[in-house]
Amino acid sequence: MRISQAQADDVAVLARLLWLDTHKEEPTQQSVDAFAAELAEWWAPHQHSHLAFVARLLPPEIVGMAWVALVPRVARPGATGRLSADIQSVFVMPEQRGRGIGSALVEAASQHAEHLGSLRVTVHSGRRAVPVYQRLGFESSRQLLQRPPG
Repeated sequence: MRISQAQADDVAVLARLLWLDTHKEEPTQQSVDAFAAELAEWWAPHQHSHLAFVARLLPPEIVGMAWVALVPRVARPGATGRLSADIQSVFVMPEQRGRGIGSALVEAASQHAEHLGSLRVTVHSGRRAVPVYQRLGFESSRQLLQRPPG
């Protein structure tokens, strides 16, 4: 397995993985190909703030992804390049799960964000994945609050 940062020519596979990850929760009549075109259009202006990491098996088949959204923080005196990061859309093909691929993807995305200077890396996880993120060093925070819509 090889983890690498996704490139523009990986968009069709990323779109397929995103579609597979969400189509049961958010059914749509949109085809994977139509979504791939939309994703390519969306990613072009966001490619520096939303980085995708992919897991490749031999032959170079992409079997998983993890995105990291980089969020610039308000500048402070002496610290104008502050950054936060949020892990998003982690997905591994069902037949490849349980092999550490998701953990390796999250590690790669987190380390990259930290290398870029991110002050913190967050993740909004489903209940089942919480133990995985805890094994990777993520901790619950009483200070991280969220306000529901409405």
